Formats: sequence, structure tokens, C-alpha cells
Amino acid sequence: MLSSQSVRRRGARATAVGALAVALCTTLMTHSAEAIVNGTDATERYPFMAVIPESAPTQGVHDGNCGASLIDPQWVLTAAHCVRGEGLELEGIIRIGGEERKSGGTVRAIERTVVHPGYANGEGTAPNRNDIALVRLDRPVAQEPLRIAKRVGQPGTPTRILGFGTTIDTGLKFAERLQQLETRTGSAAECDPGYAGRTRLCTVSRVPGAMACFGDSGGPQLQKDRWGRWELIGTTSGPGAFGVACSAGPGLYTSVPAYADWIRRIIRHHA
Repeated sequence: MLSSQSVRRRGARATAVGALAVALCTTLMTHSAEAIVNGTDATERYPFMAVIPESAPTQGVHDGNCGASLIDPQWVLTAAHCVRGEGLELEGIIRIGGEERKSGGTVRAIERTVVHPGYANGEGTAPNRNDIALVRLDRPVAQEPLRIAKRVGQPGTPTRILGFGTTIDTGLKFAERLQQLETRTGSAAECDPGYAGRTRLCTVSRVPGAMACFGDSGGPQLQKDRWGRWELIGTTSGPGAFGVACSAGPGLYTSVPAYADWIRRIIRHHA
């Protein structure tokens, strides 16, 4: 069954404004204290990186965002909690390929969102389930889409995460310039029991005291293929451990290869 709807300005869950945790007053999870907590400015261009402006006024968030990845000239992939939830408002646009949060790149209107029918929000006490969604743009863009990996590398494989999220563990200091962080695939045992698995990736920072945080949700986790090109393995979902600060814990990512068939089916259906 397909779960879809047209979007201009609509409600969605307050915990989703790029959220990786439960609320602003508690420790969060994914943007030097320069973004992605203790990440660095992007060192190369990522034409597939997208940002979804959104807010949650009831939570005091008036200038937030989520991340996303361009996987087709007219489709981006993000976290389900970035587009569905009580209290969340989307601006109705997506910026693709920009190095700055509010300028550059290509801006398109959101035509439709498709949330995985099995999505369930963990409400901060458990990991989200099937936390993945597709967003169709009103028309194609010229940027080159990111290829979805056929499989995720074994634990220890070097990866990289991207985002425009907050640069501190608590509060709302969003990065204005795209940030990156060197990470690796972790074993299921490196996240809390029951968090990682076939459809979720436990992600560990290769930099001390750093990880994705509030505002980085939906953004990509990348690995390199045999030719040294970036490919998509994960989309930021939340913290990999309960009750720890972003910079202290592992990150939890939805495994994109696990949903490749669903993604292809949705794009074909709405072609």
C-alpha cells in the first residue's frame, strides 16, 4: 500500500524538525562546534545534498531544517519523521546542491511526499521503525543524483555523514555552511540493544566527541565504491543509545539498501 500526499504547508511531528532525539531540553543526537556536533566545513561539493526548511512553532522552533539526498532528478530521500508528525510545518520547498543552508543550489517546490507505510515514531524512548520517506519535486533538477549502494560495508568501513544541523549538543545553533564528519559502520553491539539491525545502521564517529544532531535528520551517510565514488548507505534517523548527548553516543541510520526495492517501486508508481 502506498502512503502519499501532496504538500504545500502541512503539519508533521514536532520531534521531527531534523530531530534525532526527543526534545530541545534533553540531550539530542545529530551540525568544530561548527555543526554535526564537532564536524567540519564540507571539503568538497556534494551536488546531491538537500535541505528541507521546516519549523515546529509549538516547540519554539521557527527556523529549522532536515537533510535529504537527491537519488533521482525529481526525487529526494529523507527520514519519515522529517515530513510527518503533529506540529511540524514544512515550508514547501527543498534546496538541492547548495553549500549554504539558505542560499545557493537549486530550489524546488515539494509536489508530493511518500512515507513508508510501516513507519512508526519511537517517541524518544525507542528507535523509529521504517524511518524513511521520499519527496517528489515539482520538476527535475540538473544536479547528479547519488547512487544507492547495493550493500552496506562491514563494521569498520569508513563512512561520512553530512548535515546542516545544530553544532551543539543542546539548543538550536544551526550550521549555516554544510558540515561533514568522518564516521564508520559499527556493529549492532555498539548501539543500544534492539536499535541496530537489518534495516538500521549503528554509526560511530571516527572523531572524538562528535556525531549528527538535531537538524541533521534525513541527511546522508556515505561510503565509497570500488572506484572511489560516493554512494548512499544510510539516512539519519536518531540516536543509537538512549539518554546520551549527541557528541557522546553512536548515531542510528536507516539502511537505504534495505529499502531499495520499495524506493524503486514508489518512483515507478509516480512516474
